[in-house]
Amino acid sequence: MQLELSAEDAAFRDEMRAFFTTEVPQEIRDAVANRRELTKDQIIESQRVLNAHGLAVPNWPVEWGGKDWSPLRRHIWHEEMQRADVPAPLPFNASMIGPVIAHFGSQEIKERFLPATANLDIWWSQGFSEPDAGSDLASLRTTAVRDGDEFVVNGQKTWTTLGQYGDWIFTLVRTDPEVKKQAGISMLLIDMTSPGLTVRPIELIDGGHEVNEVWFEDVRVPAENMVGELNSGWTQAKFLLGNERVGVAPVGGTKRVLAQAKDWARETGQLDDVLTASRIAELENELLALELTALRVVAHSADGKPHPASSVLKLKGTELQQAVSELVVDLAGPASLASGAGDDSDLPWWSRRATPAYLNLRKASIYGGSNEVQRQIIAKTILGL
Repeated sequence: MQLELSAEDAAFRDEMRAFFTTEVPQEIRDAVANRRELTKDQIIESQRVLNAHGLAVPNWPVEWGGKDWSPLRRHIWHEEMQRADVPAPLPFNASMIGPVIAHFGSQEIKERFLPATANLDIWWSQGFSEPDAGSDLASLRTTAVRDGDEFVVNGQKTWTTLGQYGDWIFTLVRTDPEVKKQAGISMLLIDMTSPGLTVRPIELIDGGHEVNEVWFEDVRVPAENMVGELNSGWTQAKFLLGNERVGVAPVGGTKRVLAQAKDWARETGQLDDVLTASRIAELENELLALELTALRVVAHSADGKPHPASSVLKLKGTELQQAVSELVVDLAGPASLASGAGDDSDLPWWSRRATPAYLNLRKASIYGGSNEVQRQIIAKTILGL
């Protein structure tokens, strides 16, 4: 495999590196570097800076703001963005519903939603998981019953990330209860200000408010807000989840945190310990192997459809992300228990953030399809077992 970039791709990498380190506000990049939670306004501002320069949705069709880049250049864009501590475009918009609308939506829906989605004028939420339908998503029970020119939606969604900010929610609903469960699902776009729609916060183990429950009680949705044909939602869901998994392996971001951890180990004298040094070296090697795998995956993706090996990226990428967060907790030692300490604390900021980051990342092996499900996909589609 050729590991050295061509002169053209190297120049492209330098262009991306210069943009990300000069155009995105420093206070936003500092917040990412310091592992702080971004505000809604910071997320919107960052994406709008990218969109103004045509860099928010390069994976979309060119007519809707995308770039006719090679898979390698899309990979470079993503890696340099993470390397520069720039928050990725909101995934619900850029990687999930945007590509789905571009691929399956009517011309009217594309014109109505895609420009606003790219610029984050609409903040999308994801309405997939339910209390009894997470990894087994096809068991969802939220219903949509046709009533004239509308659907009446009843049910509940859960683990809706950043749903407290949502303007619209793309929602999988059951429109035919009489057929095989995958065959009776449709996708609706629902205004979150609709009467009967309620968002309730879920407090996480790290004390944050990141996810929510969303309740639908006789919510009326115009039938024109359906994406694709009736009962075709499972096809769209698989398309969306495949694209989500490609971006779930944050190689660049994990490499950045590991490099920081190595510096922290050096500052505290722990890098002199052979076991600590070997642990860091092993993680560096595994991340390099994952990065090379990611390059192979993007090189063999075609027609906007992710390669089946995206499941490998999701599986290994989240495992390494969690392993690095665990390393940081171990380096912080007893100081990692001071997660409630403020900025006036004498303890280093990274030690105070170690435990909340570790706890928050327990979710990484679940979202985007649990790692157990990814192993099944790998066994069937790659290994042919």
